[in-house]
Amino acid sequence: MVVLAVQSGSANAAAEREAGATALTLSTTARAQAISAAQTEAAGTARAIGLSDQERLVARDVIKDADGTVHTRYERTYAGLPVLGGDLVVHQKKDGSRKATKGTEARIAPSAARSPKAAPAGSRQVVWAASGTPVFAYEAVVTGTQPDGTPSERHVITDAATGAEIYSYEAIDTGTGTSEYSGPVTLGTTLSGSTYSLADAGRGGHKTYDLNGATSTATGTLFTDADDKWGDGSPTNRQTAAVDAHYGAAVTWDFYRAELGRNGIAGDGKAAYSRVHYGNAYVNAFWSDSCFCMTYGDGANNLKPLTSLDVAGHEMSHGLTAATAKLNYSRESGGLNEATSDIFGTSVEFFANNSSDIGDYLIGEKIDIRGNGTPLRYMDKPSKDGASADYWSKTVGRLDVHNSSGVANHFFYLLSEGSGAKTINGVSYSSPTYDGSTVTGIGRTKAYKIWYKALSTYMTSTTDYAGARTATLQATADLYGSTGTEYQQVAAAWKGVNVN
Repeated sequence: MVVLAVQSGSANAAAEREAGATALTLSTTARAQAISAAQTEAAGTARAIGLSDQERLVARDVIKDADGTVHTRYERTYAGLPVLGGDLVVHQKKDGSRKATKGTEARIAPSAARSPKAAPAGSRQVVWAASGTPVFAYEAVVTGTQPDGTPSERHVITDAATGAEIYSYEAIDTGTGTSEYSGPVTLGTTLSGSTYSLADAGRGGHKTYDLNGATSTATGTLFTDADDKWGDGSPTNRQTAAVDAHYGAAVTWDFYRAELGRNGIAGDGKAAYSRVHYGNAYVNAFWSDSCFCMTYGDGANNLKPLTSLDVAGHEMSHGLTAATAKLNYSRESGGLNEATSDIFGTSVEFFANNSSDIGDYLIGEKIDIRGNGTPLRYMDKPSKDGASADYWSKTVGRLDVHNSSGVANHFFYLLSEGSGAKTINGVSYSSPTYDGSTVTGIGRTKAYKIWYKALSTYMTSTTDYAGARTATLQATADLYGSTGTEYQQVAAAWKGVNVN
């Protein structure tokens, strides 16, 4: 509580504030106990934040700050039905005072028609509250395959009264990366008898499997080896892709723990798993909530596995988003979802400090997916890829989520490094602003700490760019105060990408 009384005018005061507002790393048992306690108190919490008698809270996650503030993330139900877009975070200070961050403030009308239309096959009844006036609806999951061979789990929401489609989004979060390897690396493996396996007991039991060209939902075959020496750096050796995927997952886990104070993707100490050699010449990688796993293709001609460090960090961070804000993978929230993975994938690359893959603000810089040596995406000026948005506009939500992510990627670069021309780790950048203003960077570490706190304690499934601005400013105030340089530059960076 001392931190709450400190002004942000000095370096020591700022450091104390950051320490106080930083999340504690909870053990698996402590986290489970905190969630259980929050659920026990959920009815009282619902009344305290003004929910109706028919609304209930279901505790999903708890984050405790060093200063005693507790952030509890809830799903919401209405008359027993899931409320999509009703997720919220309740913030309780050490003195017991509460406030809530809601995805929507719209009230659910009890007189709304429940289900006059027949339910689509395999659907469940829900309340749709993510946009406009809440209505009773059906949610169906349509599975299949996307045009590039990626599995599809499309969620379709239809109005229960009219049968009209309200919203849809893709639950398989995709990304692309590089086939460049990280050189000699240390791997977490497990010895059983005389055989080693790619099972990392020190990082939640993360395992890496070989799909051997399959495109099914099967786990695949766990990689094993007799001498614990894996791969040879060549894509024709089946272990090489597994080495990169396994290493990337380990570094991302370490980044979460060391820099964000997070015990694994979901904060529960449990690992996801990786699958390599998906399909035939599949040029993509993806995260799936349904398997809690990351899957990698072998790239063009099966010679460029998409298992680079930034790709691993990107895909694993889709899981982080799913475990926290659950940003819908469509429209502006989808762009923020993709940007979050780019932001943390880039941060992981810098964190690794690997001389074979030096940190940069380029996404997929080594895959050469266009055949001309250019990166897939640029954070300093996203439009250099020919499709991404540098700045927010009313139409940005209509772009593919990998392109609407440009606004947040640009914000993160500006906040980290500032506007204008500069060279970092041998790479030249030149970052403009929407209005020609100057942004002074506060450093990448502060920038990703701000983004993580905003994601984990203030963003919800329906957060858009305006909401992301509010969330990051609140996170900055928590960590560094609302009168210092950090707060001013967060506002300036958003202004620089036309989010005001």
